[in-house]
Amino acid sequence: MKWGIALLGDFKEHVRFLDTTLRDGEQTPGVSLTPEKKLEIARQLDKLGVEVIEAGFAVVSEGESKGVKLIASEGLDAEICSATRGVIRDIDIAIACGVDSVNIIVPVSDLHIEQKLGKTREEVIGMMEKAVIHAKDHGIITELSTEDGSRTDMDYLKTVIRHALDVGCDRIAPCDTVGILTPEKSYGWFADLRKEFPDAFFSVHCHDDFGLAVANSISALMAGADQVHGTINGIGERAGNASLEEIAVTLRVLYNVKHSVKTEFLYETSQLVSRLTHMHVQPNKAIVGKNAFAHESGIHTHAILRNPLTYEAIDPELVGAVRHIVSGKHAGSAGLNSSLEDMGLAPSEEEFSEILRVVKARGDDGERVTDADLLDIARDVMSLEMVNPLNLEEFIVTTGNKITPTSSVKLRLNGDSFIEAATGNGPVDATLNAVNKAISPSARAILDTYSVEAITGGTDAMVNVEVRLRRGDRLVTAKGVNEDIVMASIEAYLNGMNVLLLQEEHPEKRWTVKK
Repeated sequence: MKWGIALLGDFKEHVRFLDTTLRDGEQTPGVSLTPEKKLEIARQLDKLGVEVIEAGFAVVSEGESKGVKLIASEGLDAEICSATRGVIRDIDIAIACGVDSVNIIVPVSDLHIEQKLGKTREEVIGMMEKAVIHAKDHGIITELSTEDGSRTDMDYLKTVIRHALDVGCDRIAPCDTVGILTPEKSYGWFADLRKEFPDAFFSVHCHDDFGLAVANSISALMAGADQVHGTINGIGERAGNASLEEIAVTLRVLYNVKHSVKTEFLYETSQLVSRLTHMHVQPNKAIVGKNAFAHESGIHTHAILRNPLTYEAIDPELVGAVRHIVSGKHAGSAGLNSSLEDMGLAPSEEEFSEILRVVKARGDDGERVTDADLLDIARDVMSLEMVNPLNLEEFIVTTGNKITPTSSVKLRLNGDSFIEAATGNGPVDATLNAVNKAISPSARAILDTYSVEAITGGTDAMVNVEVRLRRGDRLVTAKGVNEDIVMASIEAYLNGMNVLLLQEEHPEKRWTVKK
């Protein structure tokens, strides 16, 4: 306990963030972003409030260079950085892109120096010094990342840092490249470096090979590191990098440390990065996973409805998320009743018992019960006739080789017909874009998550599409099942929209008892 208390005063008054989603994050196997997608993410990161955006590794390819240049010319508030090796050509290409800073990555462990570079320790120092001097001579902020620093002889690491500082390097990032630090080692390592170089600006850069990247980053900041490197959703090579959103919320909520990250934009930033990188966020991911603020257990939902603090250490609004009560085999009376009330339903005691029984039976059968499913169950049990506010009348979708997927739809909303057309990355995307355009802006919802799975085999397989739609503080789930993935997607989307509309537009007027 004394150890923990002693550390709390060692945080810097203000911790800075360098986001490397567009460099280290994009090095995730299978992830490749176009310059335009990089710019879209960079704008969101700037909105999020990070101090530095590492826009990429400019020397890697023509497209990478274009992406870095595009971001650097955007006029963002954040400092724009490019990674480089300790090579003059790398730095010149980064400078030509118009960046504010370079992150010069130099291997320093004997393993890397001998096996990867085939150089000596002295040659590496000379290479590093020339790179730093060249960048500084061109008025560029320099950060030195000592690659594999955590497996480097400490005396040699200090020698490298000393030489870097002597030639004017602005920031030093000792890297835990393969994630072998532990929280206590990370604290001791940075405390030692801080003692040796009291006036240096230190960054911490951790990888998650042992699942300790966030803990190690926090420990380094406790020891006096000035800045932390992270990626949105913790993406990166192998097991990924330190998760920026986890660090930001931990610092603010658990340690009351000041930083500039606007946490209310974390969830939307996570969703954007997930969509553009095609890297799905695991449901139980801390802070931004779809289950982070979802509750199904009867014991939990009963308490949550009375006081959210009973089972939530973080207010979902803090990170721009929404609490969601889930129906399923673990559902309790309080949670289920709350969901039904939101839909404008007031079943009798007998009807409620039957609804609860059906929900649990479906859960026992391994079925996920969405909000739209609950609405259908209640309708059947209560013998209610439902007037859906939103209905599909017809749609046409065109796609093929060298043809931009295009869809036109005709919808009926509250008795009025609307026709719209849109393009997309594929037939599903185009059709859902058209559906969304046909809905008035005041009634539109955000497609929070989309997932699809085949539930039968063969070329005529039935597919199950599940969606989460969000509008304001409302979040609903729905699904659609069809042989045609486009039809299944439309069905899921409209089912979810109808639940939202029934919840928010005088639902009691839409129900009549079946004759």
